[in-house]
Amino acid sequence: MYLCIIMNTIFLIGYMGCGKTTLGMALARHMHLPFIDLDDYIEERCEATVKEIFAQVGEQGFREIERRCLDEVAAMPGVIVACGGGTPCQPGNMELMNSRGTTIWLTTSAQRIASRLSLPEQKAKRPLIAAMDDNDLLDYVTAHLAQREQHYSKAMLSFDSTLLESIEEIDNTAHALARLLMQE
Repeated sequence: MYLCIIMNTIFLIGYMGCGKTTLGMALARHMHLPFIDLDDYIEERCEATVKEIFAQVGEQGFREIERRCLDEVAAMPGVIVACGGGTPCQPGNMELMNSRGTTIWLTTSAQRIASRLSLPEQKAKRPLIAAMDDNDLLDYVTAHLAQREQHYSKAMLSFDSTLLESIEEIDNTAHALARLLMQE
């Protein structure tokens, strides 16, 4: 158990399906800190889903809303924030997160990500990949991940999020990340 006070915001970044929300929620339980999923926060503030926001204002409009919400959560001390996969790729966002807290790039293989994203409930939440078969999905993830690595690599820490497939793995991985953060 971690009975500590962390004043900095912890930002979890990485590609969709890398485990930001799953690990973030478990880490928050371990460290007794509040957890915020940035997409959920945006939906609450806008009273609309991310998909609806995109349809109403387009990607540029969404990114402006996302930046304002990122500013808000970055000002909250001692919270764990799971960012959207594209959040770090927008101009100035990594600099903001690095100046306001600790950024952690959750890493795992493109194969593991594609495997997680191939689940029907994951595809249903992500229109861009909904119609892809497993081979196309792996190709898409591999190419897209390579494009985003230049942004993700600006994180202060990287952490392997491969082992999140069972409750025990999630708990062990969250415990390991909490120990790492306590050493920082």
